Amino acid sequence: MSFSSDDAHGAEQRREQPYGAEQRGAEQRGAEQRGAEPYGTAQRGERPPEFESPFAGALGMLSNATWQVMVTTGIIAVALGVMVLAWPGATLAVLGALFGAYLLITGIFQLAGAFGAHVPTHLRVLSFISGALAVLLGLLCFRGPAQSILLLALWIGFAWLIRGVMVTAAAISHEGLPARGWQIFFGVISMLAGIILIVAPFGSITALAVVAGIWLLALGVIEVFHGVQLRVQLGHHPPREAEHRPHFPRFRPHPQP
Repeated sequence: MSFSSDDAHGAEQRREQPYGAEQRGAEQRGAEQRGAEPYGTAQRGERPPEFESPFAGALGMLSNATWQVMVTTGIIAVALGVMVLAWPGATLAVLGALFGAYLLITGIFQLAGAFGAHVPTHLRVLSFISGALAVLLGLLCFRGPAQSILLLALWIGFAWLIRGVMVTAAAISHEGLPARGWQIFFGVISMLAGIILIVAPFGSITALAVVAGIWLLALGVIEVFHGVQLRVQLGHHPPREAEHRPHFPRFRPHPQP
């Protein structure tokens, strides 16, 4: 009687299994023993996810646009650096004219803001005075390249001098300031550079233009080099065409018993 009950219990368990489950399990176990891929995994010709290229898909498109932008900006920087080094006087004249236009535009906006309805009286007077001074200096820049270069040098010199004094004073007064020694050093350097620009504006601004040209040239060469290097890396990892098509898994029919 015990054997019959065991047989009945086993038959009941076999009836509870879904149709074809034993055949699928045997097929999968046989494939694993033969060293093949289990049923339902990667299809023929497809790479596993861990071997995907780092430049595939949206990342590849972004990298492609990045190297083009880097090369373009690098070429522009090299061209500007060569122009500054070849014609420093003409470059300074153009910069002086742009500086005059900047002063003129900002002065007009300050004058317009001085007559606002919700501006307090003391701010209105200050905005009117600063706007009128900016318009006057901007018009003075258009009288000739010498005036514009002189004003540009003095503007930069006073800005560096004020910034150097403020940074140095803040670093000396606060003992717990991070990198206190470096801030004092850069503050003193900024003060000295501002004083040199104020005392000898024409020679200093010409030297500053030459330094800016060398900096632009070096920066442009570095940008072009990094852009070409990124392009070479993209060439070693081309994006797959399958990334641009929707992937639908292929199913094989289950073997019939």
